[in-house]
Amino acid sequence: MMWKEKYTLGVEAIDAQHRELFERVESFMLVLRSKEPWDLKVEKVKDTLDFMKEYVVKHFHDEEVYQKKVGYPDCGRHCEIHAQFTAEVGEFVKLFEEEGYQEPLVQKFAGKLLAWLINHVAATDQKIADYVHRLEVQA
Repeated sequence: MMWKEKYTLGVEAIDAQHRELFERVESFMLVLRSKEPWDLKVEKVKDTLDFMKEYVVKHFHDEEVYQKKVGYPDCGRHCEIHAQFTAEVGEFVKLFEEEGYQEPLVQKFAGKLLAWLINHVAATDQKIADYVHRLEVQA
């Protein structure tokens, strides 16, 4: 299980979205590593891609609203990171449409998702939780 309780921000809606993201990426990785024929795996790739297209819009919006609400000082930079990742997901969507669901490209997409989980949810998002925690301690 990739999700760890220490990734919790303490905001139910955002934590639920993060947990779902971890579960989706984890099951996607398991399918990619399985012995199933490639054409069966492609279905899962398409599902994951559809999920990511919706997820980045909804989740990033919710997270950015929350950051503004708590006055998170690094909100601008954080929003830039979200915009970059949204653009990267869009690039993969375009590449898959143009080139088809070829394994090297899918592996690259999978690597991008894993890196996102580790670098962003498990690290960058934690800074929001740390900031909110400091506010609560000072209050």
